[in-house]
Amino acid sequence: MATVLLLLDEQKNAPLPPDPLPGAAAVTAAIDGLVRRARSAGALVVHVRDAGAGAPGVPGREPATEAADGEHVVDRTGPDAFAGTGLAALLPVGAEVVVAGTRSEIGVRATALTALDRGHRVVLARGAHATHAPGVPREVEAELRAAGALVVDPQSVEFGPAGDGSRR
Repeated sequence: MATVLLLLDEQKNAPLPPDPLPGAAAVTAAIDGLVRRARSAGALVVHVRDAGAGAPGVPGREPATEAADGEHVVDRTGPDAFAGTGLAALLPVGAEVVVAGTRSEIGVRATALTALDRGHRVVLARGAHATHAPGVPREVEAELRAAGALVVDPQSVEFGPAGDGSRR
């Protein structure tokens, strides 16, 4: 089974004033670790940008992690990164999708639920997603767990060689 790391709305301005995400440094470190391990293993990495409400071109709204050669960037205009984008075509059928990013209650939640509906095994990396509202990341984790997603610490996600899936 192929493994895909899906980075949602991971924006450069997330840890910066005037409105930094709570725990942004820890979330950034967790995401950086996932990206490093995924790239090292040759896993597919997809960056999803928020392209709604004037987002394109706004300084700080670009992905904090630049897409490397062979990685894809998808622009979403609504909560679900599958809706109206080419994301579905990028994901191998039955791929395991590891989800991380910001705006837990918007893009992370909606996209993970759609991935589950499309038959993907979804792994949400606890501590590698965040939002401004206190308590919401844990609520999203509980909702996604109830829907069938695995919720694990980011350090426990291991990316195998491309096509081998991840091991825990």
